[in-house]
Amino acid sequence: MLNRENAVLVVVDVQGRLATLMHEKELFFENLVRVIRGAQVLNIPIIWNEQLPDKLGETIPQIKDILTELSPLVKNTFSCCGNVDFSDRLAALKRKQVLLTGMETHVCVYQTAADLLRQDYDVYLVADAVSSRNLENKKIGIEAITRCGARLTSVEMALFEMLRTADGDEFKQIINIVK
Repeated sequence: MLNRENAVLVVVDVQGRLATLMHEKELFFENLVRVIRGAQVLNIPIIWNEQLPDKLGETIPQIKDILTELSPLVKNTFSCCGNVDFSDRLAALKRKQVLLTGMETHVCVYQTAADLLRQDYDVYLVADAVSSRNLENKKIGIEAITRCGARLTSVEMALFEMLRTADGDEFKQIINIVK
């Protein structure tokens, strides 16, 4: 099970015009905001990535505006693991559970998941916080990622799993986030 002391949230390439072409984009964006806000409430580190922002555009405002304490790691590889800065930041956190979100499921998210699994990280694919331009590619990406050994989760499942109890201020904040 997910443990907030061992988890890190990874946000992959939610950028520019391409983000506006994602399948069910509004729900995808809403779920990304929910999982990021939940991670912030639970003090889970977040690693934010961008693929060639000078060519593809910056992270969409809905996401960028809530990550004000962070700067994106810029990459030119599909897998985040191809970026030394990403690998170094992840290793420095000394956390082995990676909550993986972003786009596109069948390209950058898939390749990141496969590389993380090869490096003995426990990957939790947040299935309602990933997307591709079409549903078929999203499904194929999710299937490929789970075949590699990742676990499927959802925004609510992950947040409540890490929360553990239904009381206190964090619980109230998480309830308001997932409503």
